[in-house]
Amino acid sequence: MLNNWQKLVCSSKELQLRGTLNGGQSFRWKNVINKNDKEEQWIGVFQNKVWFVKQHEDHLLYKVFGSFENINSQAILKEYFRLDDVNLSHYYEKWSKIDSNFKEAAENFKGIRILKQDVVENIFSFICSQNNHINRISSLVEKLARLFGQKICDIDGTAYYGFPPVEKLADPEVEQILRENGFGYRSKYINKTAQAIIGNGGEEWLDKIKSMNYEDTKRNLMTLTGIGAKVADCICLMSFGHLQALPVDTHVYQIAAKYYLPKLAKQKTITDKLYNEIGDYFRNLYGPLAGWAQTVLFCADLKKFQEIGEKRGAKNKTSVQEAPQIKRKKP
Repeated sequence: MLNNWQKLVCSSKELQLRGTLNGGQSFRWKNVINKNDKEEQWIGVFQNKVWFVKQHEDHLLYKVFGSFENINSQAILKEYFRLDDVNLSHYYEKWSKIDSNFKEAAENFKGIRILKQDVVENIFSFICSQNNHINRISSLVEKLARLFGQKICDIDGTAYYGFPPVEKLADPEVEQILRENGFGYRSKYINKTAQAIIGNGGEEWLDKIKSMNYEDTKRNLMTLTGIGAKVADCICLMSFGHLQALPVDTHVYQIAAKYYLPKLAKQKTITDKLYNEIGDYFRNLYGPLAGWAQTVLFCADLKKFQEIGEKRGAKNKTSVQEAPQIKRKKP
């Protein structure tokens, strides 16, 4: 384990930890104040390792805990944050020139990156996200890890667990265990989706659809229990590298209605046609990384929503799945 702080050169304009890790992409990160230096740090779990990360203006400091040998921790971290894939400052400048609303949002939300997440964890995390707020989703995802995942290590009296493989979640007994642990109707979705993935070929099937184009990947994901267009788009965007995928939830819908497609304000339901129209509008506006650009607007809107909630005494109860009523049929 690398229990001494390591340095990764990275400008805060290229990566902002707070907006990236606290914006509804991943649910296994939490921020705490380091008791020694009083600095904010983020603690998260991915790739069956525990990561401590701190932000500085021109670099990150990080520690890694877990059982591993000869890993390139810096390369893993760069891949997770897509640091070698996208020059974000270039795209921020490009998007700001074509959209004044983006330019305004970007002033306070520089460095928002799309994470490159494990597809299995992402699928089941976003099944947990349905009709839920971020704290609740984080709690359910952590329960999945504790109930069915392998223990990584203990740090300062806290046990950390890796996310379970899909085979564990496919066991017929899983649904009842989840119901007993507060997952409700999501229990069936999780168990049936895991069984379907195994039935389709497991990791080989996931690798197969990963190599498909965006539309075919999304269509295949939507054959799984509990996965509609919005969740499929989240998975396409955050795990399969289809950066044009654009999940439409309440916040995206409200942004579109307020600034771009005013006719949406009159709609009480989102049909398949409207859902696709919103996505296509932003894809035409921003180009092949439209989902990334929209995530910046989403984070800005989410922050405003959180501030309103805090004033009303509903701190951190922001939903990532409260959408207008959506009526659509699976293909």
